[in-house]
Amino acid sequence: MKSSIKIAILAAVVLISFASCKKDSRPNYEYMPNMYESVAYEAYQESDAFANGVEAQLPVEGTIPRGYSLFEIPNTNEGYAEAKESLKSPLDSTQVDLARGKELYDIYCGICHGNKGKGQGKLVKREKILGVPSYADAGRAITQGSIYHTVYYGKNAMGSYANLINEEERWQVIAYVLKLKADLEK
Repeated sequence: MKSSIKIAILAAVVLISFASCKKDSRPNYEYMPNMYESVAYEAYQESDAFANGVEAQLPVEGTIPRGYSLFEIPNTNEGYAEAKESLKSPLDSTQVDLARGKELYDIYCGICHGNKGKGQGKLVKREKILGVPSYADAGRAITQGSIYHTVYYGKNAMGSYANLINEEERWQVIAYVLKLKADLEK
């Protein structure tokens, strides 16, 4: 009982002290006003901070501008055929990590293509999407280049995964897809 009275008294003292600090008759102090009322700058206006006024606005040498594609093969049927014939993995056999490729495949590809590459992923089984072929279908001559082109640009109902997995990860997935294809053809 005594402790609850002490707590009530303490709470009352705290409330009174907060209420006594507020006076509507005079303005409150504003600490660091320049943080509240900063000077507005335009992103591309000239600046006196640099010798020529626009130096800070130029991209760093060696950077890639937004919207620029490093993949020089175009997103056309001819580009797909070119990639299919000529594009090869830059990874040698010591750099290929099938465990990492499987992990990435399960995350990004398995939902539609299935974990074994038979075209029977969960979305296909639930009839959310239709027509995902098996990697071992007789008419499918898939190569490293055709898979890379498809992952980069997308094809038919499949969208692009270029923004989700980087180039090295794409090649790991491609190595794993080719392993699945070889396993299905046995």
